[in-house]
Amino acid sequence: MAVYTHLGAEVLAELISHYDVGALVSAKGIAEGVSNSNWLIETTGTAGANTRFILTMYERRIDVRELPFFLGLLDHLAAQNCPVPATIHDRSGNAFRQLDGKHVALIEFLPGVSVDEPTPDQARAVGTALAQIHTASESFAACRANDLRPKDWQDLFAQCSNGAMTAIDAALPEAIARYLPDLIHMWPDHLPTATIHADLFPDNVLMLGDRVTGLIDFYFACTDIAAYDLAVTHAAWSFSDDGSRFRADISAALIGGYTAVKPLSPQEADALPILARGAAMRFAATRTFDWINTPDTALVARKDPMAFIRRLHHYDALEHKAFQTHI
Repeated sequence: MAVYTHLGAEVLAELISHYDVGALVSAKGIAEGVSNSNWLIETTGTAGANTRFILTMYERRIDVRELPFFLGLLDHLAAQNCPVPATIHDRSGNAFRQLDGKHVALIEFLPGVSVDEPTPDQARAVGTALAQIHTASESFAACRANDLRPKDWQDLFAQCSNGAMTAIDAALPEAIARYLPDLIHMWPDHLPTATIHADLFPDNVLMLGDRVTGLIDFYFACTDIAAYDLAVTHAAWSFSDDGSRFRADISAALIGGYTAVKPLSPQEADALPILARGAAMRFAATRTFDWINTPDTALVARKDPMAFIRRLHHYDALEHKAFQTHI
């Protein structure tokens, strides 16, 4: 989440008037994230209805032709009782609208907070919730190809000069050259697929105590390797934010929560180490590209790609049995 486009109160009030949610009371920009502009919206509401929503304007790295997939997935998972926000449709039944040539959507606001230092019980609940959306999505008919696979990571790095990457950290180009070719060559495309979240970081999970109340920000969701989604979530949750500290207790709880609902096949378990290295490389690639290409005027904090290079080094050194003991 971020704010690239600034909208005045009159513009926002006119937009909200197309929904059965009452009149606009307030709107506050949300600075986290890198891809879209987002606001926390409060309205007067209607009888028995919610009064808080998230308004998203789609800005970067999202093909608006794919919005029916993203928003339809939210509605499908919400109908399957998964902890995800439903899309608020306007009075004409549309899941999204156009505003000044850009597409916008109003999304249900869910209670809860994102945790910075998860407990094992919280990590187990996240693993369980991830398995639940994989299972629930089996009846979701739409498909979307993942546009951030190994070749795409390579393409993103190719758009960043060595000088620009070295300016971030002198070790960054060397790590890419060391790990990326093997990931491209060894990627396990034969594994079972699902509709995956692909970006389930702690700031995309809302919790009340040990209970998951919301999985949010599905705008990288796609059809890809199910165990890769577990690896992405593992990389996001099992380390300190800067990637310098690995938490084995969180790792074990997360994988245990997932496999209690959706056991891994022997082939998926065997592939977890390379999938984890791939997850780390994927976020090193997008963070590098975004660091170099994010406008200085954007209300958004740049994220350090070296936090995932450190994860990559850890996964490279981690013995296979370290994953196996958690399955």
